[in-house]
Parts: sequence; C-alpha cells; structure tokens
Amino acid sequence: MTAQPNPRPLFSQNPEVSGLSYHGAPTRPLYWSVWRELWENHSIYIAPLIVAGIILFGTIVSASHLPERRHNAMMLLDPARRQAAIEMPYDIAAVMIIFTVFIVGVFYCLDALHGERRERSILFWKSLPVSDFTTVLSKAILPLVVLPLVSFAIIVVTQFIMLLISTAVLMPSGLAATTWTNFNLFQQSLTLLYGLGAIALWHAPIYGWALLISGWARRATFLWAVLPLLAIGFFEKITFNTSHFASMLKDRLLGFAPEAFAFDAHTLGSVTITPGKYLSTPGLWIGLVFAVGFVAAAIRLRRYRGPL
Repeated sequence: MTAQPNPRPLFSQNPEVSGLSYHGAPTRPLYWSVWRELWENHSIYIAPLIVAGIILFGTIVSASHLPERRHNAMMLLDPARRQAAIEMPYDIAAVMIIFTVFIVGVFYCLDALHGERRERSILFWKSLPVSDFTTVLSKAILPLVVLPLVSFAIIVVTQFIMLLISTAVLMPSGLAATTWTNFNLFQQSLTLLYGLGAIALWHAPIYGWALLISGWARRATFLWAVLPLLAIGFFEKITFNTSHFASMLKDRLLGFAPEAFAFDAHTLGSVTITPGKYLSTPGLWIGLVFAVGFVAAAIRLRRYRGPL
C-alpha cells in the first residue's frame, strides 16, 4: 500500500514564521496581539469616555448661560475673534481629551511589560508561538496608532453632541445657526486627525522610553522613568548653570505645535497645518530614531526577562 500524500503540507513548525496556521489559514499574530491589548486594558477607551462625559455634563449644566455668551460673542466686530470665541468650548474639549489620552498612553507603556512579569502571565504568553518582536510591537502600536484613533472618534462625537446641545439651547433666541456657520465640524475633524498623528509621532520616544523602563525595572516604573531625567537636569543646572536638557524635554512634550501648525499672530484663532515643515523638522526624525532604539532594547529585554 502506498502512502497518500498530505494535501496540506506544514509551512513551518512555527505558525508565526510562515504567517499561516497548520491548516493553511493566516494567523495574523500582530493583529490579534493588538486586540489582546485592547481586551486587557479597558482604560484605553474608558478614561477618555469619562472625560467626554464630564465635558458633556458641564455643557448641559452651563447651557442656560449660553444665549448670553453667544450674544456677547456676536457683538464682536472682528470676525476672527467672533469665531474664536464660539470655537473655544470645542477646542477646550479636544485638548482635555488629548491630554487624558497622553497620560493613559504613558501609564499603559509603563505597565505593558512590567505587568506581565509581575503577574507571571509572561510564562503563559511566552509559551505561545508569538515572538517578543510581535508582542512588544503590538504594545507600541497602541499609543502610536490605536489611542489617536480612539481619541479622534471620541472627540468628534463629543463635539457633535455639543453642537446639538448648542443648537437646541440657542434655537428659541434665533442664534442656533451661528454655531454651524462659525464651527465647521468636518474641517475641524480633518485638522484634528492631522494633529493627533503629529502628536503621536512627536511623543514616540516618550512611549518608547516608558516601554523600555517597563521591561527593565523590577518595581516603581514611574519613578525609574522620571528620576533619571530629573537627575540629569539637576546635574546640568548645578554643574554648568544651563538648562539645555530641560528645554529638550519641554520641546519633546510641546514642540510639535509650532512645527505642525502655523499660528497667525494678527488673526486670532487662525491655524494652518504645515505638514511639509513638520516632516522636515530634524527633531521629529531624531526622536523617531530614539523611539526605535528604545523599542528594540525593550524587545531584547523581554527575551531574557523572567517573572518577578
């Protein structure tokens, strides 16, 4: 009797190497690793949703004063100032959610690798056919890609609900149309999406540093992430009486704005996106190089680190 040939040959002993399962179906390890991080870290979307709820609650509570504020805004002769006054609550809502998402991203990265070592779940995850590269990359994708998209959706929905509340409150006074004519939600959403991408790339080395500390420190990851930076700043100030390192850290936190946007000093509230200037900024690419280095070091650390 002759043996029948196997119609489904094994592509690899490790499904992740070939990208196929033993049955020939794609495994998509990176895709499912990202979903695993979302399933295990509900704060990624719960925290910004809570902030959005607080913003909407405050909007409803202060709605009784909206007609008076809108009437005062419409009395401004300068159209740019009038538009800026009407857009201000929507801009404040966006900034509050973006700031919340940044804090969530930093603390997520600080716990991403440390948590699995502390809970000893690293023994289980390392038993799966998923490489350290894929695991750490999935954790880096969350603050760089997933969180900006989550914050974009939450901000747009929040601003749209604020528009509806404003319309309902201002309708009896005949000022409902002033919101829609001075706040273009579609245009603002495109600017917001560009801004979130610019912020994520600019903050990439911060997230990479947090991931590296998460994979290295045995405890108190926040202190290990912050204290060395403070020590370097204090040492420079005491020794050389300069603050270059502190200025560099400040620029890494807030320096994206003057590079990604052009602010017209003569026209209040006028903001223009400048992607060409942003992409040609040396600080962006230097930061990305450091981010890649931090993530690569975190991958190597996870390969040899055991449970705490």
